Amino acid sequence: MKKSKKILWQIVHWIIIISFILEIIYGMVQTFFILVPEGMLPGPLLGRAADIPFELLVSRRLYAIETWIAIAGLAIYLAIVYRSQLYKALIKEKKDEKENPFE
Repeated sequence: MKKSKKILWQIVHWIIIISFILEIIYGMVQTFFILVPEGMLPGPLLGRAADIPFELLVSRRLYAIETWIAIAGLAIYLAIVYRSQLYKALIKEKKDEKENPFE
């Protein structure tokens, strides 16, 4: 019973991570490759942002915000799930610094 619960939680864990990654990829593709102004190459706008219609600019910004929210969500999720491993690594690193401060 315990093993099946652990497997189920691992499946849920990976579904959450894959969902975040797919959302990040989707947002980047929409921002840089799908919502491209006519006559311009795919990619960042840089100085050409003043030359595109307002609606397109807002759409690109909304997808960019959505992408950043997904990136932040993934980072927070991973920090919460792996907090004990991160804490152990930080404590070990601090101990190593105290033992050999000149290395």
